[in-house]
Amino acid sequence: MSRNGILLLVLVVVLGVAGAAAWYFLKAPTTVIPAGITASDRTLGDPHARIVAIEYAAPQCPFCAEMNNTGMPVLKRDYIDTGKVFYVFRVYPIGPADIPAESIARCLPADKYFPFIDLLYRNQAKWDPENGVQDVRGGLVAMARIAGLNEAKVDQCIADRDAQKQIFAGAQDAEKRFGINGTPTFVINGEVQTPGATWDEIKSKLDSLLAK
Repeated sequence: MSRNGILLLVLVVVLGVAGAAAWYFLKAPTTVIPAGITASDRTLGDPHARIVAIEYAAPQCPFCAEMNNTGMPVLKRDYIDTGKVFYVFRVYPIGPADIPAESIARCLPADKYFPFIDLLYRNQAKWDPENGVQDVRGGLVAMARIAGLNEAKVDQCIADRDAQKQIFAGAQDAEKRFGINGTPTFVINGEVQTPGATWDEIKSKLDSLLAK
């Protein structure tokens, strides 16, 4: 093959590779990089999912419990487990009992965190002072025992100053970064949703993004 023929062949190959690359990036689904997600965040799903949904919630919050009890099973089954949504849960305390509740949750192994949060939501009447519970510590100890922690360990978790500082720092970051002032509040692909939005509203937002 002549020198000109070799150069022509190289040019064809280069153009073919460039064209294939351009086609891939144009056709490939958009991936949202989960900026701001840290190792301390409690998450579910694929971090490379098209949608990153951050929920700011509080263990004491009755509306958060409603979201957990009715919306979370569907969110996990149809969106998180199918790779469509990367879910991040962050506690934004609205009452003093939220601090020890989250501190206990953080004492547990990471794979037991969400089951414990679910346990707290489904049993608010047994530990939440907003439900008239007088012995909040006793109620939290009872919940923690179900998760495998004894009373001494619970007290140790509640007294953990580093955990307390982390919770307060997370709340300050939520206010500064997204203007969070109530729960539950979702931030979906960086867009803050209406505080207290229902599951149907959140689902509608997810579906509209996935349809694009």
